[in-house]
Parts: sequence; structure tokens; C-alpha cells
Amino acid sequence: MSGKKKSVSLVLGAGGARGLAHIGVIEELVARKFRIRAIAGCSMGALVGGIYALGKLPAYRDWVTGLGQTDILGLLDWSMSKGGLIQGDRLIGKLRQLVGERNIEELPLDFTAVAVDIQREQEVWISEGSLFDAIRASIAIPAVFTPHHYRGRTLVDGGLLNPVPVAPTRRNFTDLTIVVDVNARSRSRSPTAGGGARFPPGLIHRVRGALGNVTGSRRDDSRMAGMAMWDVLTRSLDTMQAALTRQHLAVYQPDLVVSIPRNLCMAHEFYRAGEVIEVGRQTARQVLDDWRRQ
Repeated sequence: MSGKKKSVSLVLGAGGARGLAHIGVIEELVARKFRIRAIAGCSMGALVGGIYALGKLPAYRDWVTGLGQTDILGLLDWSMSKGGLIQGDRLIGKLRQLVGERNIEELPLDFTAVAVDIQREQEVWISEGSLFDAIRASIAIPAVFTPHHYRGRTLVDGGLLNPVPVAPTRRNFTDLTIVVDVNARSRSRSPTAGGGARFPPGLIHRVRGALGNVTGSRRDDSRMAGMAMWDVLTRSLDTMQAALTRQHLAVYQPDLVVSIPRNLCMAHEFYRAGEVIEVGRQTARQVLDDWRRQ
């Protein structure tokens, strides 16, 4: 590897709480003096990438690693009438309070958040305007978060069509394109995390109740069926995104791929932030070490 500092176009994929691994990857790149010149992100990739572009990633990391299960529940504003279980306004408001707000065109690097226009069935690249409007649109997981209405469009999670948005970075001239795929093939044991599909008790009751309200049933067995429906939804999204990721990586062939196994944690397990971030760091370290030896 040349001694010159390498410039990087960074692609941060969708994957719920697994997307916290992006923090560890970014911190490893920065520690090794790579120059991140462009970021394209989808869902949690858009959130982490946008906050990094703001220069506020340390503040976000410290906050998210301090969250417990009860804290996470407190960030959820439930809604059963707007196309999703969670409105998302409370979470976005907290993030704005934590790290501030800027327009994307004012950021010091090229940033694109990817969403999907659900009415026009089109992928949408958001590279100007309010950063947190872009993030809110990109994280709008169908049926979980309500769609985000922005500039006359109804937008949902970009992972629906493109969980690893390499294409937006092609307009940038950088030395390397690095993709962080958080929907990679499952491992028998994750590097440091415990794995299993553990649902916080409070979340179980909230989701069961919400789905029970949708079906109009109050029987315990109906609530258990509702919980199974929730599990099917999240696993179906993971499966779809993994398949789309393989297709996009085959087409665009980035220089490096940091692969985070999709069984590292469940999409909702944000209370495991510390260990997920560390897996991202360790995995990036191994990939970069292997690349340097080539």
C-alpha cells in the first residue's frame, strides 16, 4: 500500500441496529488516516453517515452506547393511523437536539441518503435540503415507521430497493470505494456479540398491544400470533435486503467490502450498541489489514 493517504467513498448499508457497526468502521478508517470524501447511506447507514458528516459522531456514539431498553422505549412515539407503528418524530427531535441540524449542501463532504418513493415506486437520492428530513425518510421501515412526506413525495426506507447504495458515490473521484454490508451471511457465532433474538420485555408488550389493536383482538393467543407476525416482518426484510445486497455488489464491485453478519443482532437491539460498534471496528481492521498485505 502506498504511503499516500487514501481518499474513500463510503457506502453504509441498511440493517437496523446492526448499522451501529458503521460507527466502528468509520472510527477505524479515521484512525488509519483514510480521508472520507463521500458517503452514501441507506436507513441506519444514512443516519450514522449523516451524523459523521456533521462532525458529531462521538456525541452520538456516547449517547447510543448509554441507552438501555427502557430509554429506547421512551424514544418511540406510537401511531396506529399513519401507515406505521412508530411516528419517529420523538427520535428525530432527540437527534436534532443532540447533534444539531444543517442542510446537506453545507456539509464538508458529499452526502447522499437513499429513500424510496412508495407511490411512484422509485429510488430517491437526497443530496440537498435538511439533513434530518433526509435521514427520517431513509429510516422509514415499511409498517414500522410511518412514511415521511417530504417535498410532495411519500418516502420510505431506501433498503426496500437499494440497501447498499454504491451508485451515488460514482460521481466522486476517490481512491477507494468501501461498502459496509450489515446483511452479510450469518456466522455460527458472532465475533463478540451474543446473537439471539431477544426482545426487550417492554417492547414485547407494546408491540403485542399495538398489533392486537390492529386486529381488534384482545385474546392472549391472538397477541402471540401478532408477535409471530412482527418476527416474520423483520426477518423478511432482512432476507430481502440480503438478496438485494448480493445483486448490487455483483454489479458495482467495490474495492473493499466490510461484511457484518446479519445474525450479529436483531434489528431492534440498539441497547447492544457497544458490542455491535466493536464488531464493526474489528471487522474493518481485519479487512484493512488483509488489503494492506496485498
